[in-house]
Amino acid sequence: MKRLSVFTWILRLLAALIMLQTLYFKFTGHEQSVKLFTILGMEPWGRIGTGILELIAAILLLIPRTTLYGAGLGLGLMAGAIFFHLTKLGIVFDGDAVLFIYAVITFVACFILLVIYRQQVVRLLKLK
Repeated sequence: MKRLSVFTWILRLLAALIMLQTLYFKFTGHEQSVKLFTILGMEPWGRIGTGILELIAAILLLIPRTTLYGAGLGLGLMAGAIFFHLTKLGIVFDGDAVLFIYAVITFVACFILLVIYRQQVVRLLKLK
């Protein structure tokens, strides 16, 4: 296996696992998740909708032919999460910064994947 291939798999798995790990809290209505989306004024539809989109992004990231789409969706979702942490929630939410750190790690992983797959992005843009 080439080094780039191993690196892209690490990025794909990292971003997908972080998004999949947070689904339990979103889909079960965990107290912290409900509190977060209540502060944003998006409870429950924002919590459940974001969870569904993160599930889709994670699945797309893990399928080699759709990694580009998963990375784009993940990047957008994490940009929103980072935005809300910086504007409404604070970096430290409910006593720790784990959610913010996860969002930044996932954002960076998805961004790097988009850079790696930039030729596909260019081809996709030329089709339109």
